[in-house]
Order: sequence, then structure tokens, then C-alpha cells
Amino acid sequence: MATDLIINATSFEIRTALIEYGNLVEFHIERPAEKGLVSNIYKGVVKRVLPGMQAAFVDIGLERTGFLYVDDVTVRRNGGDRELPCDQEENEGRCCGDSVAQGAIPGSSSEVSIGDLLKEGQEILVQICKDPIGTKGARLTCNITLPCRNVVFMPMTDHIGISRKIENEETRQGLKKIIEDLRPAGTGFIVRTAGENASQHDLEADMEFLLHLWDEIRDIAVQAKVPSLVYEDLDITLRTVRDIFSADVDRLIVDDRRVYERILKFVETFAPHLRARVGLYDEKTPVFDAYGIEMDINRALDKKIWLRCGGYIIIETTEALSVVDVNTGRFVGKNDLEDTIFKTNMEAVREIAYQLRLRNIGGIIIIDFIDMEEESHRDELVRALKEAVKKDKSRSNILKVSEFGLVQMTRKRSSENLASILCEPCHYCHGDGIIKSRRTVCYEILRKIMVKAGKMSGNNVTVSVNPQVAAIMLREESSTVHELEDGIDKRITVVPNSDLHIEKYEIVWDQK
Repeated sequence: MATDLIINATSFEIRTALIEYGNLVEFHIERPAEKGLVSNIYKGVVKRVLPGMQAAFVDIGLERTGFLYVDDVTVRRNGGDRELPCDQEENEGRCCGDSVAQGAIPGSSSEVSIGDLLKEGQEILVQICKDPIGTKGARLTCNITLPCRNVVFMPMTDHIGISRKIENEETRQGLKKIIEDLRPAGTGFIVRTAGENASQHDLEADMEFLLHLWDEIRDIAVQAKVPSLVYEDLDITLRTVRDIFSADVDRLIVDDRRVYERILKFVETFAPHLRARVGLYDEKTPVFDAYGIEMDINRALDKKIWLRCGGYIIIETTEALSVVDVNTGRFVGKNDLEDTIFKTNMEAVREIAYQLRLRNIGGIIIIDFIDMEEESHRDELVRALKEAVKKDKSRSNILKVSEFGLVQMTRKRSSENLASILCEPCHYCHGDGIIKSRRTVCYEILRKIMVKAGKMSGNNVTVSVNPQVAAIMLREESSTVHELEDGIDKRITVVPNSDLHIEKYEIVWDQK
């Protein structure tokens, strides 16, 4: 099969994997203890209004206050069929964060100050459009969006939108007319890619469901305390079925019967034509092992990725940005240097686009391709990169090759990347990625002994160190240790201690 959607469900973790032609292209994970919050709706209270930042901090009951920017508060009433800058398809049908709010003052960020829209202590209904990341609180929006199988409902926006991926103009106009005839005045709907071939009955059913859901949310919000959760989005299982499982997916395989039955019920309600493509996996071999997914996940955590030509790329991610470095590695080419470099860069383009999507790397991304002399090669490289990211649902913006030979791009980030979810900072280096060398620690110990020797009356000093440092001191630096002993007229005893960190040590002086 060309495309498979695999779901591995356990009580402590649910993992979903999208496989295209045998390659893992998307991987998502949800743990009850670390469940994502995007698309959840809260009744919050404004804690601080910052005119200098044109933003406000809103308490929604989480550990950190949420961040609400003025553009996510200001109403923009769009004329009927005008395109919105946000494409729901690029956000998997979840909260889009476009700038529209309930009960706010019409205008734009250049016309209205945040202080004119919000006051401290004001109660407000908000939706999370970006999970808390690192030390940052959740990104909030007043533009409530509710997705269903074929459409997305925007209750505060007078707008009709059609997914950009529906390219046939006749189909677009037909869908637009159906929505215009069915929608309540003053409301907005976007037809998703999955709704391209939906019938009027299917679209009407989705719209009725979403309108009823919105009425329930408003009723709950009126009675809810502040701060509190008003509406919780679907879990990752049903969200994956809603947003990814379409006619383009040949099979959906799930390895848990209870989850399988939930999915069947959901599919029979919203996409009955896909019912036959849902299957239950009941083999002894774990489903992720059977499809080779576990190995792909482990490789997605490596910094170095080898290319088929023999070159490689290195991916380094920080809180501010991610850097990708391209190298020729073992690839020496056949003709000339420029040709070798161009071929390596072109293969790296495909791998970089793939890795960004798989690892869910977002924000600012700097790509250091190997320098190319020919302008045509640089232009072709950028065109290839733009083409390679088209399958990615997260919106990207790619600039031309800079004067320093770098490609700058951004990729929409709404949640933690794969490494942040599956890994944690090293308890040795605390995320620095480096520790002191054994020899550096050895010399540090000898210097401390040298400084204190004159103040100590005993003849012996015992040094307890990590076994790796002890090996350096007793072998490679043994002559240095003996020289120090002669200089301070004291005996140094080195004791290996495997319980000690490689940078830690204990120096005990004999006071007799």
C-alpha cells in the first residue's frame, strides 16, 4: 500500500505514524501525563496588559499565564469570499489563531491599542493555538475555531474559505455556494481538503454538528468559573482520524480493540465511505516493529543523518532557532567540484524537508548548504526546497540564498518538536552537550592540591574520582602526579569511585 496510518495505543501512551511508500513521514505522540492543549477553550481572566508589547497575559488555570497578542484580539470582519491569511489545512484542522475575537472592537493592530480592547480583571473566552513551549506560556487567541471532518467553523468571522489544496475552480465555486446557502448570517466556514468531494448533505451535517457544539460551549462558558476549561478538543486518536485519515490513506491500522471500536464509530458517523479501510492489528509482533517504525523514530533523534550519496546533514536545535549543516562527507563525485557540491545539496534538500516534517521542527531555521559558485544552481536549490515542503501541512516561508550562502526559512510551530517530547536534558551536562575532559579534571585536582599543600600538616592526601579520571591520573599522568608528590613532600593516593560524576571529586587531607 502507498499510504498507511498506524496507531499504537496503550493506557500510558498513544502513538500515531503516517507511512508513505514505506517511509515514516509524520509521527505524533500523546501521553495522558503530558497531553497537548491546542484547540482547548478556556474562560480566563486578564492578569496584565502590556501596551509596550501590544499583548496581554491571561490566567486560564495553567501553571503559566497565556500570551494574547493584539492581532489575536482584534476583529476583522471579512467580506464573504475574501481569502484569510491562515489556512486551516496547514494546522491539521486545529486552532488557526487568525485575528478575530468575540465581542472585541473592530479594527486592526495598527488602529487599536491592546489597552483599548482589554482591561486587567476582564473575563475573556480564549482558545490555545500553541502549546506551552519551554519556559513560554501558551499562545492564545480569541478567534474560536471548531473543526469537523469536512469544514471548520469560525463563529466570530463573516467569511467563507476553501482549502488552497482544492485547486479546481468549478469545485471551489460549487462548495462556496453550498456554504453560502447553508451558513447562518455573520458566521464563517472553511471547507477543508477532505471536503472536496463531500455532498451537500455531508457539509450540512457537519455544519449542524458544529453549530450545536458552539451553542453548548457558550452555555457552559456562562456558568463556568474563572479560570476554567470550557471545551477540550478530541484526543489524538480521533483527531488523527479526523485530520489525516482521508481517501488518500489506503489503510488505517490500530492495535487495540477498544480504540479500534471507537474509531469505527467515529468513521461510521463522519466518513462511512472509509469504513472498509480500518483494520485491527492482532499479531504477536508489535505493530510499530512490524512496520519498522521504532527504528525510524530512533533515527529521527540523531543529530547526524547520512545521505545516500555519502554526504550528510547535521541538525542542531536551540530554543531560538534550528541550524542544519550540509557536508559532502564520503561523496567525492565523478566530474568536477561544483557538480559534486550541487548533487550533495540537492539530495540534502529532500532529506531536510523530510526531517523537518518528521521531527516537527518549527520556528526559525537556518540551512548552511555547501557554497555553490553558479547562480543557477543556487536558484534551483531554493526552488527544489520550496517544492519539497509542499506536502508539509505546517506553513513554511523560504528566502533566497543569502550573501553568506545560507538559506533562511520559517516553519509554523504549534507544539514541541519530537526531540523535546521524547528526550530530556542530559543530567551530566544539563543540556550544554559538553562536559569537562578527563584531563582537564585531572589538572584541576592537581592545582587544588598544589595550592592547599602548604597549609596542611599531614603527609598524605587521598583523591576520590570517577574511574575514567583515575585512569588518566594513574597511567598517562602518573609522572606528573609523582612530580607533584616530590614538590609538596606528600603522598597522593588516587581512589576510583564509580558513584562520582566525571567532573566531581573529593580531596581528603591526612591531618596527622
